[in-house]
Amino acid sequence: MLVSAKDMLNKAKAGHYAVGQFNINNLEWTKAVLLTAQELNSPVILGVSEGAGKYMCGYKTVVNMVNGMLEELKITVPVALHLDHGSYEGAYKCIEAGFSSIMFDGSHYPIDENIAKTTELVKVCSEKGLSLEAEVGSIGGEEDGVIGTGEVADPKECKAIADLGVTMLAAGIGNIHGKYPANWTGLSFETLDAIGQLTGDMPLVLHGGTGIPEDMIKKAISLGVAKINVNTECQLAFAEATRGYIEAGKDQSGKGFDPRKLLAPGYEAIKATVKEKMELFGSVGQA
Repeated sequence: MLVSAKDMLNKAKAGHYAVGQFNINNLEWTKAVLLTAQELNSPVILGVSEGAGKYMCGYKTVVNMVNGMLEELKITVPVALHLDHGSYEGAYKCIEAGFSSIMFDGSHYPIDENIAKTTELVKVCSEKGLSLEAEVGSIGGEEDGVIGTGEVADPKECKAIADLGVTMLAAGIGNIHGKYPANWTGLSFETLDAIGQLTGDMPLVLHGGTGIPEDMIKKAISLGVAKINVNTECQLAFAEATRGYIEAGKDQSGKGFDPRKLLAPGYEAIKATVKEKMELFGSVGQA
């Protein structure tokens, strides 16, 4: 059964560890994340971007696939199904489809409009028992065609959004989606600390978890980050493993590659990546 991310993130914030959000794109990715979470007794958040939702035939298809896996694989750890960087319209579609957690990314709106739209979604999500993530200061890089330059959020604006009653807050602190460039200057821990001082017990979210050095990850967790998003690292691992299988010419049947065998190395690569991140974030054994 899908759950809100609220309890798992409050527990993580109090316990000084972080829950991993791993974005899913197909059956293999979803199965890999769920089984790894179960094996490590870790809570987990499955992230779905609007682009991935469309690719997987729509949000209801995603919900039914995940719910079916929870039952068939006998998953007992807490699992939240979360819209990642959702638009205002996309948030309502995912609420209707049966997601247990929503992100409304209003960071590209003027702060007053971000507050107004977030206020409406706080009410709806609260009534339905769903967790809600909001964002202040756009995250750098590109995701589903949305490009951010790695802004540093205004802590006062973060407090204004947090005070609306959202479950968790994503704030730009110099983090970016995708690979980090050689000239990246690192995370602004001064900003993160200031945000944490103003938002109190609210769990904070770190997007762009791929490529951030381990010491920075651990410091961010110590300053209140309770959810860390990982996507690019899984994409790279899956692509490399699948490409290696093809280049090695493993399929000798003469009938072309068996898709189940073709995707198996990528599946194992996802499992290994998720395990590594859960251990780094400290969520192992916390379910």
